[in-house]
Amino acid sequence: MKHVRWYLFLTAALVGISAIFYITQVKIFHRTEDTFFYMLQDIAFVPVQVLIVTLFLNQLLTMREKRVLLKKMNMLIGTFYIEVGTDLMKHLFRFGSDLSSIQAKMLVSGKWTERDFIQARTRVKGAAYIIDSNKSDLNELKVFLSAKRSFLLSLLANPSLLEHDAFTDLLWAVFHLVEELSAREDFTNLPKTDVDHLSGDIKRAYSQLLVEWLSYMKHLKDDYPYLFSLAVRMNPMDVNANPVVQ
Repeated sequence: MKHVRWYLFLTAALVGISAIFYITQVKIFHRTEDTFFYMLQDIAFVPVQVLIVTLFLNQLLTMREKRVLLKKMNMLIGTFYIEVGTDLMKHLFRFGSDLSSIQAKMLVSGKWTERDFIQARTRVKGAAYIIDSNKSDLNELKVFLSAKRSFLLSLLANPSLLEHDAFTDLLWAVFHLVEELSAREDFTNLPKTDVDHLSGDIKRAYSQLLVEWLSYMKHLKDDYPYLFSLAVRMNPMDVNANPVVQ
């Protein structure tokens, strides 16, 4: 009802303004005989005005909305890596075998260009991940992820991430791993089929985690160079990572 009253008020206000301008014009120029000529002339250009408003201005507004939404999404993605992602990369790395080639592709530096990030994402996405869930402590991973369960749920419920399919898939992969680990009270004497199943869950989450981390680093380099500097020094894939500026 409030919206209806608002539209009625706006309509009355705009019609009133038009009437005031028309009466003012007549009072000044005293030429009422040209009214319909100019009115029809203005109407002739209405389709062009509609074209400008609907195509060009609407496109500009849409682009602006997308930039605002992208900024919000990047803030959420940054929160995820600060709270969960960076430490999770370290945890999952321990389950890998022969990941040195992948690790080398993740050594981001300040000299990286957009092409370097694209190439790294492509190579990491297509890399062969050899993961063994018996290689490290699953219970430690379970405790870590269980403590982050509420945080992950809050991210999944955030509507701003609906437009970011890749990151949403990553969240679901991580949350699925949380569920799988929480469903098991003990990880000793698991059958090979279950070990392989957990290895697959870890591999899915880890591979997506690395790819999205590269996108996140690209965002930091472009928009927040001071945060990017710290993230490079604290790179979870760099065994020589050191926050001290050398």
